[in-house]
Amino acid sequence: MAALSGNALVGDIGGTNARLAICNLADGSLSDPIIYSALENDSLESVIQKFRQDSKVQFDSACIAIACPVNQDYIKMTNNPWEFSKSQLKEHLGLETFMVINDFTAMSMSVTCLPQSSLVKIGGGEPEPNAPIAVYGAGTGLGVAHLIKHGTHWIPLSGEGGHVDLAPGNMAEDMILIALRARIGHVSAERVLSGSGLVNLYEAIAMRNERLRTGLTPADITSSALSANPDPDCLEALQTFCRLMGRFGGNLALTLGTFGGVYIGGGVVPRFLEFFKNSRFREAFEDKGRFKTYLQRIPCYVINEPKAGLLGAAATLRQELGAVL
Repeated sequence: MAALSGNALVGDIGGTNARLAICNLADGSLSDPIIYSALENDSLESVIQKFRQDSKVQFDSACIAIACPVNQDYIKMTNNPWEFSKSQLKEHLGLETFMVINDFTAMSMSVTCLPQSSLVKIGGGEPEPNAPIAVYGAGTGLGVAHLIKHGTHWIPLSGEGGHVDLAPGNMAEDMILIALRARIGHVSAERVLSGSGLVNLYEAIAMRNERLRTGLTPADITSSALSANPDPDCLEALQTFCRLMGRFGGNLALTLGTFGGVYIGGGVVPRFLEFFKNSRFREAFEDKGRFKTYLQRIPCYVINEPKAGLLGAAATLRQELGAVL
């Protein structure tokens, strides 16, 4: 194990904001993040230079997590006006180590260092040490990653699992799939398990009941579902969302035998955590016929930590530099 020292930059870059912090390489602890607007700053490089001035901390290594593909040198962000060359940015900033990783790679790596106080368990047994892990989460889209351990090294497996076909589990969910397919064609899991997906669920349900209200946002649907006198279609939409999250998580668990646990990140679920805990999520997770007993052993957790992406970037960088997580 390499004994690390000094500081590094870690970042979590979304569609509208960049969250930057300093990581203590010795133990992985983070400073309080500073948030910069992507709309008010013309480049990632200028933001990092501002952060150097604002934090007054020297660093020569960095790991940035961003919500777009990162396998090429040139990065053009999907929902953010910034674009940059990784090699040029490393040179301009004078960094010895510069990593750019996918946001769900960071989310999966955060599992290696999150405290138990940041995790809310929903059913299942105890996680098996060194067994595969699944991580997924609803936000602007549906992110999916897996995590496996080889020796002392954690290996994140990123992909585009949010775009697999939606798999309904009962007649009501079949009807939602039919309604969405008629409107948009191919219906991926992301079309219902995301912020905009919650709107799609509401619209399909409300149209079936002939009482559609237009212009509702995900926040409108959630607040109405959680109110003392909920709109019945909003309530059914949120209940269906939770149930489909369970079906999707169960599929991930079966695919890789994730006895290390299934972890739910993203910004959507923590907004109605108590509702989610008491929903039919876990029932749907285990609803796999002959493999129900198999899935009953696998624990599920909701990641309730706003800095999870930054912690995952820090863990990725520390492992790259020689630390054993």
